Amino acid sequence: MKPSRPLYEREPELAAAAQAVDALCGGQATGGLLVFSGEAGIGKTALLGEIRAMAADRCTVWSARGGETVTSVPFHVVRQLLQPALDQFPADEARALFGDWFEITAPALGLAEPSGPQPDPQGVRDGLDHVVSRLASRLSHRPLLLMVDDAHWADGESLAWLAGFTARLSELPLLVVQAHRPQEFADRNADRAVAGALQNESLAGHPALIRVALRALTPDATAELVRAALGDHADDPFCREVWAVTGGNPYEAVELVAKAQDRELSPVEESAGLLRELGASARGSGLVARLERLGTNANRFAWAAAVLGTEISQELAANLAGMSPAEAADCTARLRDARIVSGFDPLEFVHPLIASAVYRSIPPATRTAFHGRAAWAITEAGLGAAAASRHLLEVHPDDDQEVVAQLREAAGQHLAVGAPEAARRCLERALQEPPRPHDRAALLYELGCATLLSSPPTTVQHLRAALDTPGLDEALRVDATFRLAAALSHNNQLKDAALSLAAEAARTAPGPGLMRLQAAHFLWEGMQATEDDGPARSARLARNADHLKGRDNAERALLTLRAFDAMLRGENAQLVVDLCERALVDGRPARGLGWTDTEWGFELPTMVGITYAFTDQLDRAEELFGEAVRAFEISGWSGAHLAFAHTLLGLVHRRRGRLAEAEGFLREGLRLADRVGSGLPVHWDATCLLVDTLIARGRTAEARLVADRYSFGPPYPSAMVLPDAPCVRGRLLLAEGRTEEAVAELEAAGAALEPRGRFNGVWAPWAGDLARALADTDPVRAAQVANRARVHAERFGTDTAIGEALRCVALFAPPEEATHLLAESVRHLEASSSAYEHAAARFEYGVASRSPRELARAQKIAAACGAEALATRAQRVRTSMRPSE
Repeated sequence: MKPSRPLYEREPELAAAAQAVDALCGGQATGGLLVFSGEAGIGKTALLGEIRAMAADRCTVWSARGGETVTSVPFHVVRQLLQPALDQFPADEARALFGDWFEITAPALGLAEPSGPQPDPQGVRDGLDHVVSRLASRLSHRPLLLMVDDAHWADGESLAWLAGFTARLSELPLLVVQAHRPQEFADRNADRAVAGALQNESLAGHPALIRVALRALTPDATAELVRAALGDHADDPFCREVWAVTGGNPYEAVELVAKAQDRELSPVEESAGLLRELGASARGSGLVARLERLGTNANRFAWAAAVLGTEISQELAANLAGMSPAEAADCTARLRDARIVSGFDPLEFVHPLIASAVYRSIPPATRTAFHGRAAWAITEAGLGAAAASRHLLEVHPDDDQEVVAQLREAAGQHLAVGAPEAARRCLERALQEPPRPHDRAALLYELGCATLLSSPPTTVQHLRAALDTPGLDEALRVDATFRLAAALSHNNQLKDAALSLAAEAARTAPGPGLMRLQAAHFLWEGMQATEDDGPARSARLARNADHLKGRDNAERALLTLRAFDAMLRGENAQLVVDLCERALVDGRPARGLGWTDTEWGFELPTMVGITYAFTDQLDRAEELFGEAVRAFEISGWSGAHLAFAHTLLGLVHRRRGRLAEAEGFLREGLRLADRVGSGLPVHWDATCLLVDTLIARGRTAEARLVADRYSFGPPYPSAMVLPDAPCVRGRLLLAEGRTEEAVAELEAAGAALEPRGRFNGVWAPWAGDLARALADTDPVRAAQVANRARVHAERFGTDTAIGEALRCVALFAPPEEATHLLAESVRHLEASSSAYEHAAARFEYGVASRSPRELARAQKIAAACGAEALATRAQRVRTSMRPSE
């Protein structure tokens, strides 16, 4: 297909685009990503225009463009892409396209008012994925082409979505075409969102990704451009000078030729000396001088338009410039004639280079005043504080409490649509105003809450400042301390979290606030991988909680913590389950203690479910964790929260012995966590459980790959890992035949856990594995370790704990006694629903009793639960026995 207008020396780029469009529209309808990069004026926008024309008859095309002055407007580019498409549907049909994602994602697109809890940004992005995928499927007869120009100026929220969405392109009949300037991209302080969206490491080497760097025109192509505009009589020296003045930049060459036409220059060598002066008028100070020659009104109107940035309302620009509608219309006409703006209402600058030059030419004081007037006009028009906030960010601090209030309101609106970074910018700017002293502490608190999900270290800084600032009321002090502790824990500073809570509790009067602080203090003390006096803390917790009935949430929180601690200590399981029951209401978390309730956090229902999982109450645990997945999905908490919920379901399936299902949930937990960051607490939990699951399946080499990929090993985090990380690493070393290293790791685990009174051998199976590791080299000591573990298991009293302990003790008993112990182990583990452990015990019992029938049963159970290596081993041993045996 020929271009609709000449594009010089862009044949390779157009060929790449044609290939991508053909692949999209072909029988297989495969998606992809096409990225063009190059300096300003190199022809990216013109190239995208040609691709649009090329695809117009075969594709549905949506387009958007970033803008230098609107990078702080969240979801600006996404709204440009999706709103026109969604506007084509009736309201009820558009809502149906969102499905369950409507309340989470529609507010980000400006299609609904926010409702419900503050959405997780990852949830909003997942909702956008869903909507675009649904739209793409609705347009299956015409594949979808998304075009994003000036992507280097796209807002961070839109770029973060593009970064994730483009990784899925091969699944959809959809082509994304992006264009950006490499230097501006590098200059953005930005964040990983920009890097991810523009570089797309996730697609590196993928056949769906094509990157093309645009080059300047050669002298020959520039001469062709000149002669196409001025005539074939343009001589070589004149054409060569156009190339020299513009450096082969297509936009500048076109502008220079147009100015030569305006001046009626003859395109010959005698006129070439005038081109350099004309070229200067197309950019920088020359452009400003040209604009000034249009008159004061036109100049001022252009300033107002530059401040507004994109989709410029003529009425609003007139308002900012202090003009009547007639004057604004006259200015628009003059600016159009001078090729500075295009369109009428809304207006756009002809090229971003012009918009940037005009904006930067405005005297700083005037520019600030324009931004202030723009914020006022937008507010007066009822467009809301969030819409006005981008202008308020540019206004100089002036002790204006109305500005503080507007920025705080805007921050709340940004948080409500899943844009915490935009909220952070507003609140940081409000602090500069500054607020009144009695408002400063509350503003710091709000700032800390805004950054909790995105930057725990920043949250710690702001919340500590809020607590150190006079004026924070008692309720906010309690909540700020609670959130500070959570941020410190997410930042791997559990000891600091506990100390902060203890200090605030010491100054808090008796009442619900104090109980909340005390419960949180017990929580983060108990979650530490190491602590100074664990038994003393456990005793205090027991004294505080054992008599409670669960009459309110503070009591329920303490009962939850007590149950979890008692489970780790291996206290009587029936007592532990009774504590859990008192912590719930009709078997469910109470209102205010649910998965998405923010007053207490999701840790408490998590602890109840984990306690059930390690006390053989697997149905109860699965029910709770299934609720967690549903609650997080409904609320759009699709980041670390949903990753953890999948990990917890993986825990339940691992405890049941459904190893294949466990692996699936744990890999999904890691995949979800990887989208959020690296080294998160959920990474440790999911990795630990996945390594343990793969070992059980006999896939030791895969377990090692997972361990290495996620740096599973010392130094361990300050928070405990589920199950105990050193125990699982010791188990991995043992499976690899690295027995000496395994012994050292398992001994260290026991030395850390025993002084704390943590004797639950299911959560921390160091003793059983250490006994097995020492069986050949030090059988006496191994038997002592195994017998101590049996004592603790019988005290705990669950079938899993007792069955596993008996399996281990049988290793060191005389043959007849060992067979009896293994028979008892099989009985307990069959009752426990721990299918893998049951299969292992039945295998060992079959070997000890030389029973092909028991081995066949072990093989069948192992195969059903996904323990392929154990099933193969059982079959091999069974077939090796003589028929008489």
